Amino acid sequence: MRLLTHNMLCNPMKGFENAFPLKLIPTKITKEEVKYNPAFIVNMIPKLDYKALTYAASTVGVKDLPSELPLQISAEQHDVLLRSLHHTLLEIHVEEGKLVCPKSNREFPIKQGIPNMRLNEDEV
Repeated sequence: MRLLTHNMLCNPMKGFENAFPLKLIPTKITKEEVKYNPAFIVNMIPKLDYKALTYAASTVGVKDLPSELPLQISAEQHDVLLRSLHHTLLEIHVEEGKLVCPKSNREFPIKQGIPNMRLNEDEV
């Protein structure tokens, strides 16, 4: 699971849809090089919850993200920042671990890089 995916996930249980971000507890992390595309990163930034991203990044050992983003980001002026975001969002993979809802404490396992968000019958 990429950290980009984590940034978009929330608890699917009724009444907990706004429980965001899910706590990330990684037990196995891999890194896979992905072709750098600054335009993609610039276009993704408005869709991200940056505070949730910095939290998730800290759980996997990324410490070079700034606490806040500049108001205007361009590929020409912010290459170092965009490369750091690219690495954090796309190249770090959580292969094993779990996601935990901050409100219900429901755990969702991550196996082979895939978060299992399936609910039990009594949770639907």
